[in-house]
Amino acid sequence: MFWNLFNTTLLIAAGLMAYRFGPRVIAAIKRFDEGNRKRIEQERSDRGDRLAHFRHTMDIASEQVEEIAEIATSDMRTGLPVTLFLFEGETFASRDEAEQARARKVYVTAHAFYAELPIALSEHKPRGNLGRE
Repeated sequence: MFWNLFNTTLLIAAGLMAYRFGPRVIAAIKRFDEGNRKRIEQERSDRGDRLAHFRHTMDIASEQVEEIAEIATSDMRTGLPVTLFLFEGETFASRDEAEQARARKVYVTAHAFYAELPIALSEHKPRGNLGRE
């Protein structure tokens, strides 16, 4: 008798948990699946794209550079509230200026990768015959 009561309680608790958190779990699974579909489609399109390597390098460099932060403050002259944009410790009056500074930083990071690439490739010398020699 106790075992049936315990099993029934667990079943009801599982049902309540599924009712409460089910939509969130299903939404998370759908987002995950959509991200995988986009990634697979991007990989298919990259197979025929000669410049895909550059796009991936720029994406990785963009991940390595910090984002632009918005700061709400007051103007020193008038005291009116203004929004400033902060990137790497420097403040900008407009988002466009901050985006240009960030784009330059992303470009410099990607350029440094390609500048170091010949050195990295020269250190890895193929051994021929798939390394069996």
